[in-house]
Amino acid sequence: MPQYATDFSAGMDIRAYLPEGNVVLKPLERALIKTGLFIELEEGYEAQIRPRSGLALKKGITVLNSPGTIDADYRGEIGVVLVNLSNQDFVVEDGERVAQMVIAKHERVDWEVVEVLSDTVRGDGGFGHTGIK
Repeated sequence: MPQYATDFSAGMDIRAYLPEGNVVLKPLERALIKTGLFIELEEGYEAQIRPRSGLALKKGITVLNSPGTIDADYRGEIGVVLVNLSNQDFVVEDGERVAQMVIAKHERVDWEVVEVLSDTVRGDGGFGHTGIK
C-alpha cells in the first residue's frame, strides 16, 4: 500500500511491483514500472505521480511524464514511466520506492470563445521575459 514517509508528507511513496524480476534501465532508457495498485478516486480528484527527489539527485532516475495524472474514472493498474538520465545502468527492484503519489482536488471549466483577450501588464510575455535577476 502507498505510505506517507513522515507526518507532513504531501506525497505517498509507491513501490515497484515486479513479480517477474528486476528491470534494468540503461542510460537514457525508459520503462513502464508496474505498481500492483488499483485505485478508485472520488469525482473531482486526481492522483499525481511525481519523482522521488532522492532517486533524481543520487541516481538520475525520474518520472518521464511528471506529474502523471490518474483520473477518477481510471480503473487499471497504476504504472510509472521511469527514465534513466544518468550514464550508468539502474536496477529497479521489486518493492523499491519508485515514485510518490499526491491526491489533489481539481476544477473543471466551461470554455467560452472570445475575439479579444483582456489586457494585462504582463501581456504575452513568457519564457523568462522578466529577466534572471
